[in-house]
Order: sequence, then C-alpha cells, then structure tokens
Amino acid sequence: MIRVCFHGAESTGKSVLAARLEQELGIPWVPEYGREWAETKGTDFTLAALCEIARGQDAAMRAAAASRPSVLILDTDPLMTAAWAQMLHGTIPEELFGYAKADFYLLFDPDVPWIDDRTRLFGTPDERARFAAVAEEVLNRAGVPYQHVAGNFSQREEKVRNFLHDKTLKQGPGG
Repeated sequence: MIRVCFHGAESTGKSVLAARLEQELGIPWVPEYGREWAETKGTDFTLAALCEIARGQDAAMRAAAASRPSVLILDTDPLMTAAWAQMLHGTIPEELFGYAKADFYLLFDPDVPWIDDRTRLFGTPDERARFAAVAEEVLNRAGVPYQHVAGNFSQREEKVRNFLHDKTLKQGPGG
C-alpha cells in the first residue's frame, strides 16, 4: 500500500482533486477531519483542539488503511495540523510529529485563487505564502519525501495523476 498525502495551504485544490480521483479512478481517500471539525464546532482551533483533530485524522487514516488498498490518498494528516498549530499559536506540540507518516507528500502551492468557505482563515497573498512556507518547513522537520504541485487546476491534476501512475507502476502487482 502506498499512502500519498495532499499537503499545503488552504484552498489549493487538495480536497476537490482527492474526491475526483476517487470518483474517476476508484482511489480511496481519507477526507480532512479538521474540515468536519470546523463545520460542526467552529474555527476556534486551540492547541488542545488541534491535537484532538490530529487524533481524529489519524483514526480515520488507520481505518481506511485497514482494507489495504494499493493506493490511499490522505487529504491531510497530522503534519498539516502541525502547520496549523505553527500558524495559529507559533508552536507545534510534539505529539503532532508522532503519528505514522505517509509514504509521499504532494505539497500544493498557493498559486490558485483562494475561496472563502467560512472555514478558511488565511486568504491574503502574504498569509497564503507564509502558510505554504510553514507547511514545507513541517515536512522538512519531519524528514519526509515530498514534491511540489503547482499551476492551474488542470496542471495540478495532470501532475498528480502522473505521480500516482508512476508510483503505482514502481510498486508493481500485488502491492
């Protein structure tokens, strides 16, 4: 099984692309637990709330991985929650680095229009650039492999599809 995490600042197309890949290619994905949290409990993301969100995301990822799909897309993971902690509180609880990591991270650049959906907080160009930098710093701190995904939405989709195709070929039959 290959776990690929879509990582990066808000409103960069991660969730839309993950849903499309599931619908069109049958690649299962784990939605963003933090979005569900924000939609039901609000956006007061205390450090304790962020740790609870990471635990919920981890539980959802483990449940999805139990069926052992050949490829599993994670529409975030606790490392992205770590980036949120840094953005909102200037610190990251070590707990957020202790969860299982994805095999690969695709870091979505903030070079597409930002859409306010009432759960997003960092919409100015400066905030988006800072969030992108923090997200990349977290990946570097965790020592995980990643590559950038940039361009318009069509270009992003093509890059991700090519990446997934290449990784699936390298994995070979039977996982």
